[in-house]
Amino acid sequence: MSRPANPTTVLLPGLACDAELWREQLRALGPRHAPRVADVHTRAPTLPEMATPLLSEHPGELVLIGASMGGRIALEAARQAPGRVRALALLGSTARADTDELRAVRSEAVAHFDAGRGDDLLEANVWFVFHRSAWDDEPLLDRYRAMLRRTGFAQLARQNRAMMSAADMRPALRSITCPTLVVCGEHDGVTPPACSREMAEAIPGARMAWLPDCGHMLTMEKPAAINQLLLDWLASLERERAALGAG
Repeated sequence: MSRPANPTTVLLPGLACDAELWREQLRALGPRHAPRVADVHTRAPTLPEMATPLLSEHPGELVLIGASMGGRIALEAARQAPGRVRALALLGSTARADTDELRAVRSEAVAHFDAGRGDDLLEANVWFVFHRSAWDDEPLLDRYRAMLRRTGFAQLARQNRAMMSAADMRPALRSITCPTLVVCGEHDGVTPPACSREMAEAIPGARMAWLPDCGHMLTMEKPAAINQLLLDWLASLERERAALGAG
């Protein structure tokens, strides 16, 4: 059976995020690539259980573009169905398991969310996830705050628990054979550049791109740069498929 010419492009939001995270990418990629936004991170308690419906709800071959936790789900999908995931883009993500220190921080946050408290934590997070060059952009920060409110405390607790239980995926990176793009903000404090660098070095043939003056929320902070990176990368995938088809 011949492979379909155009795999389905799926965008995977990160923790506490939804389709708004990809607003500018949906506009830029839409005319040619018709990307879909998955919400599996809101419907399952663990990363493997998030990847399973992702694969079942989007049949055929896939190009997975994941931000932060979305990148972890993309890696899990590639582990579960390596023959179906034709390419990966991992934006501000990591393959590491949480350290004991990070689990303790998440546990404290989850306790607040479970108790219906957490507004102060979420406001502090706004200033942590964005590079300081974005701090005066109130419309941008308000878009992020609105996503946090839509997510709600129950989902925030659930998604943090999923990350706390996530396994170290670094040993599996060398088995990834599909084209992979790794992108990181140079000032990402959530998933620091070392996390992206080690993924790019471990995945055979992976391409690495850095965004200066950018924090963790790269699709919102630097939409034009991300759009161009993704468009160029997707075009390169199309050229490779065309060359294979002609061969």
